[in-house]
Amino acid sequence: MNLASLLVERAARHPQRLALADASGTVTYGELARRVGAGAAELQAMGLKRGQVILVFQPVSIELYEILLAAFHAGLRVMLADPSAGRDFLSHCCQRLMPDAFFGSWKAQCLKLTVAEMRGLRLSICSGGWFPGAKPWRTDSAGVPAVEVSDDEAALVTFTSGSTGKPKAAVRSHGFLLAQHRALSKALDFAEGEVDLITLPVFVLANLASGLTSVLAATDLAKPGSPDVAAITAQWVNFHVTRCAASPAFFEGFLASPMGIPAFAKVFTGGAPVFPDLLRRLRQALPDASIHAVYGSTEAEPIAHFPADDASEETDSLTRQGGGLCAGVPVDEVELRIIRDHWGTALGPLAEDEFAALAVQAGQAGEIVVSGDHVLRGYLGGIGDEETKIHVGGRVWHRTGDAGWMDPQGRLWLLGRCAERMHGEILCYPFAIECAMRESFPEIRMAALDREGRRTLVVGKRCGPGEVGEIEARAEDFGIERLIFLDSLPLDRRHNAKIDYPALRQILQD
Repeated sequence: MNLASLLVERAARHPQRLALADASGTVTYGELARRVGAGAAELQAMGLKRGQVILVFQPVSIELYEILLAAFHAGLRVMLADPSAGRDFLSHCCQRLMPDAFFGSWKAQCLKLTVAEMRGLRLSICSGGWFPGAKPWRTDSAGVPAVEVSDDEAALVTFTSGSTGKPKAAVRSHGFLLAQHRALSKALDFAEGEVDLITLPVFVLANLASGLTSVLAATDLAKPGSPDVAAITAQWVNFHVTRCAASPAFFEGFLASPMGIPAFAKVFTGGAPVFPDLLRRLRQALPDASIHAVYGSTEAEPIAHFPADDASEETDSLTRQGGGLCAGVPVDEVELRIIRDHWGTALGPLAEDEFAALAVQAGQAGEIVVSGDHVLRGYLGGIGDEETKIHVGGRVWHRTGDAGWMDPQGRLWLLGRCAERMHGEILCYPFAIECAMRESFPEIRMAALDREGRRTLVVGKRCGPGEVGEIEARAEDFGIERLIFLDSLPLDRRHNAKIDYPALRQILQD
């Protein structure tokens, strides 16, 4: 089934319902479906055929989803790559998968000219303006029916950042995106007619398939930790927003603002660690809201979710003792196992009994692996599969690269990245130490790591003697041998919330 067909079905049921809103305007389900059908006709008239690839550089906007859905409607594959990652990154992406066409604004058309692989594309489409040699994007022609595709036909190709090696290309099929829609609609408690403030663009496709109104946040999505509080609050008022899913850094920004946080009825936060103190502060600020922490990844979203109402002195105490971060019960649509930590070593193919023998007992730490219809089965060309996939019989298990353990209540606890595991017999996963330290010092960001053979805690603040003594005393509980104080710690670019360990190690070397 073509994913775009769900939009057509929704438009038939409620054509006048608002589908999308951005800074430039709004569009109803009926009008969006019309534009998508017309856009698909234009793409076909330009000579693009089913299965061909269109590279899209378009800011998060109504027009972005218009071209995405029009391409799906026409049976094309959409390739997304982050232009801010640089020309070398874009060149590598095009070498991995050469697109047949390019779509973007006139600024994006200028960038295209700086990348050798992109300059040779025979077809360029310019959105919202004119550019020499590019065809204008039009959605005023007669529409065409959606192209029938199989569930395993590729729809969307995205690239990892490559921060830990060569970028991997994640290929999502129409069937995968439909399965993800079903899993998200259940885990995120979608309800007909809700209005969702969007800060995580991937959720819009699921929203459209579920009949929600998506209000694209009026802020710089590349800087989630610095939200435009006034502009977003105005959107909440104007569009009667009922729910929001965003990075923890986004909600931290609102909680720190004098204006406070809008009275969302539902809040979902993830993409980065959701610490207990954030859930406590969100619960205090929004006492009547349904608040959840969501755990997932590019390859498997969602994996588990943890209602703030389930947080208790028991879970907080486990975190303070070094138990890690409670991610809650895995969603029904995913199978999850904890296996012995073999990260860095390829596993499989395995027989069922060989795979079962890798499992650890409840309460023991190991690698988190998952399988399901919305779990990515492989990367483009198989590059990245060897280290992240386990073939067991006819099934594929994805190695998340995260360490964790399961408690007697069936809840998943996160211990951090397997690759960052430290030496020693006592607690050896840095993230668990960081979680415990944060419970004692919630205003100070810290990172634990092995450095020069010593367990080291890097503190992202210059502290006075008294505070240093308190941190030292608490850190000794986890075998920390050395403290290093910096003005701040580097964070990931996407969510502004996770420690960028490679960047931190570079800083410590300089």
